[in-house]
Amino acid sequence: MKKLLSLLLTLTMGFTLAACGNSGSATSSSPASVEDSTSLESASQTEGSSAAESTAAETGAGSHSLIVYFSWSGNTGSVANEIQAQTGADIFEIIPAEPYTDDYDTLLDLAQEEQAGNARPAIAETVPNFEQYDVVYLGYPIWWGDMPMILYTFLDGYEFAGKTIAPFVTSGGSGFSGTIGTIESMEPDAAVTDGLSLGSSAAGDPADAVSEWLGSIGTEQ
Repeated sequence: MKKLLSLLLTLTMGFTLAACGNSGSATSSSPASVEDSTSLESASQTEGSSAAESTAAETGAGSHSLIVYFSWSGNTGSVANEIQAQTGADIFEIIPAEPYTDDYDTLLDLAQEEQAGNARPAIAETVPNFEQYDVVYLGYPIWWGDMPMILYTFLDGYEFAGKTIAPFVTSGGSGFSGTIGTIESMEPDAAVTDGLSLGSSAAGDPADAVSEWLGSIGTEQ
């Protein structure tokens, strides 16, 4: 009888220890699985982020269109920024080496003096790798029936042969005032598209006009 009881106790203890051992093994494997899953998810997110950054960098590097503009009041700049938003083109602002006055009346006098003297005001910066661009969106205000003379400086300073020039202007209502013809005569080896002319009020919200113009001249990227 004692031997039978001893045998039963021994078997009971053996089953208990085996159960405990299996339970401990299952518990220890669970955190390892969670950690592996987290690591894989993190790696996947990193790869996705890197791919997106690479694509963005390639898109910027592949731009073959450039927006060049001069803006005194900000109206032409507003249109230039909208063109960039819709095309993804690179952008370059023509900034005078010697800043123009902020006073409107003084500016009018200065513009007349520059026109009378056929001046070529210096530009503060240059466009790097200008030769890579096929399309140049060229924007400016109309001053006294003409482009600001600093636009002449820009056109004189770069080679436009084989490029397409897409002009856009802002004005008080005078439109291009013959400046498209001037651009064509200064750059006879470039193709000059129809232009976009906006008044001061329209320049504040140019999205629809820019979209229609881009569609009509066929330069969108």
